[in-house]
Amino acid sequence: MDAPPDRTLTGQALRTAAAALARLPQASPRLEAELLLTEATGWPRARLVAWPEAPLTPTAAAHFAALLTRRLAGEPIAYIRGRQAFWTLDLRVTPDTLIPRPETELLVEIALELPTPDRPRLIADLGTGSGAIAAAVAVERPAWRIVAGDRSAAALAIAQSNFRTLGLAHCVPLRGDWLAPIARGALDLILANPPYIAAADPHLVQGDLPFEPLTALAAGPDGLDAIRDITADAMRCLRPGGLLAIEHGFAQAEAVRALFNDQGLINPETRRDLAGQDRVTLGWAPPGDCGSIGSEPENIAMP
Repeated sequence: MDAPPDRTLTGQALRTAAAALARLPQASPRLEAELLLTEATGWPRARLVAWPEAPLTPTAAAHFAALLTRRLAGEPIAYIRGRQAFWTLDLRVTPDTLIPRPETELLVEIALELPTPDRPRLIADLGTGSGAIAAAVAVERPAWRIVAGDRSAAALAIAQSNFRTLGLAHCVPLRGDWLAPIARGALDLILANPPYIAAADPHLVQGDLPFEPLTALAAGPDGLDAIRDITADAMRCLRPGGLLAIEHGFAQAEAVRALFNDQGLINPETRRDLAGQDRVTLGWAPPGDCGSIGSEPENIAMP
């Protein structure tokens, strides 16, 4: 296929963009170039690979150049595209929400380990952001009711949009600070990906992080403030034998297990992510030693 001399070819555009993106730290140049070009053209990635000689229209070429400029300025590709893959889902994201990351899927895997998956359960996803964890669990466990909590109204609006798009009526957005809106003895499981970076950590000004909401990333001088708040209230909210699972930094596992022990959660253990880093600590409420069991928590706002 011969292109007019004023037309940019698909393969040429991808090569040029990938070379430019290679200068960015922590970028995947070819993949990101393809994702941006699919966004600009509306073509599937397979078409870009199969027909590198296909010419771009002037409109698509200009759109691609504008998207590439944003990425080269450091803006995360998830925010440029407005969506991010997580688990088996494609989720809407905005700068009001944290970008879901593969290591967070460990929380979903832990939730799915609970026995009797068809038994109705009430669980909470704290700091839900885009609703990624809640949505991933919900598509796998339709019998469970999932409270998706966040203090940010803007983030909850994105989560609710994702739940609606995916048809997840059993996900209930709830605004509030961590477990404050949850009734005593209401939950079988608490999942949380809270902020856990120390406020002065230099990573906060590197890579994608400067573009993400700071309140979803940093939590006090040692990064543990939010985890302290959650563990301090978990026993009040868990049913007997209920489970708490919290994502944290790779160097925080020992401190988080100590917090679990201090609050009376039993048998705390830490799981590693696919990169081999300590990532999620979990612990159980003792059987029969926490709040009363009710069919519905009386002070959770239901739709």
